Amino acid sequence: MPWKTLDDLDLAGKTALVRVDINVPMEAGRVTDMTRIDKIKPTVEAIIAKGGKVILLAHFDRPKGKVVPEMSLSHVVDALAASLGRKVVFGADCVGDVASAAIAGAGAGEVVLLENTRFHPGEEKNDPELAAQMAKLGDVYVNDAFSAAHRAHASTEGLARLLPAAAGRLMEAELRALEAALGSPQRPVVAVVGGAKVSTKIELLANLVTRVDHLVIGGGMANTFLVAEGIEVGKSLAEREMAETAREIRHRAQKAGCQIHLPVDVVIAREFKAGAESQTVDVLKCPPDAMILDAGPKTVAALEAVFASARTLIWNGPLGAFEIEPFDAATNAAARVAARLTREGKLISVAGGGDTVAALNAAGAAEDFTFISTAGGAFLEWMEGKDLPGVRALMG
Repeated sequence: MPWKTLDDLDLAGKTALVRVDINVPMEAGRVTDMTRIDKIKPTVEAIIAKGGKVILLAHFDRPKGKVVPEMSLSHVVDALAASLGRKVVFGADCVGDVASAAIAGAGAGEVVLLENTRFHPGEEKNDPELAAQMAKLGDVYVNDAFSAAHRAHASTEGLARLLPAAAGRLMEAELRALEAALGSPQRPVVAVVGGAKVSTKIELLANLVTRVDHLVIGGGMANTFLVAEGIEVGKSLAEREMAETAREIRHRAQKAGCQIHLPVDVVIAREFKAGAESQTVDVLKCPPDAMILDAGPKTVAALEAVFASARTLIWNGPLGAFEIEPFDAATNAAARVAARLTREGKLISVAGGGDTVAALNAAGAAEDFTFISTAGGAFLEWMEGKDLPGVRALMG
């Protein structure tokens, strides 16, 4: 690995500044999803086991450089303590005397959580002075927030260049999984890309067709590709102005030897609501007054064959309007096929993106995937082949 991990650091007696992502959803002052908090526990435990003191740096929401009380990380202290099974000491600033006092006051085995880094305008500007103030608080830097690695902020990039730096356990797992999926994957590789608009994923598609053997396109994006082939899609969501772009991506795929897979049958309805009357038709037979809201069973069967022939799967985005029944059927069925093949040891499966995680959880397939990324933007930018500042900074 080109980056260091916790195993490469001498942490005995050292204070570790650990950048984490605990930007969790809350309702009425309570955390409603503990996933991100629970995932930092291996890093915290590893540092303490090696004799280090853990100081957590994190952002919360978008205060835009101002102190916004409702965006204070003090609101997650109880949830963090419950997850870690340790006392959490809160520091009401992430730099200066207040932060230093909180760190000094923490006992052995206790964890310190410092206030929202984004309360400082210099955080998102990657201000060298703010990074230097943070660096004064610790001896080593650990980044365990892959989900923020695409941002060159003071606590994700600047700080990493001022102290001995390494990836935390979650970051390490994420980077290993991504390397296995696109860096040096077992082939054939199939990528599933769904979602509403081609325009938001042009760079992603353009990069993938040069790196994977099969590209499955689903959701509203598939409709745009169908339009580009002269197929009528009725009142379906489609970016008709992107048809030429879709044709260019298909041409690029042909040159690279990547096979693009589009729906061969579709589920249509006249209205978009739960339980709407629907029917399955050949992709060439969508009526002018209907909308395509999911892929059909023949498409799923074709995808099962593609998955079965592959060794590596990367998944980002649903195949249909998965939030509403019955238009979740194709996503659920394909996800369960991928999960089964992974369980059987025939497939390495990596997935990421908010909608993707929600869809795989709804299908009951997430637990069997090789790796589910908690990152949104960082996962997408990695799939697009972009350099991630927070990762690059760990390489020295």
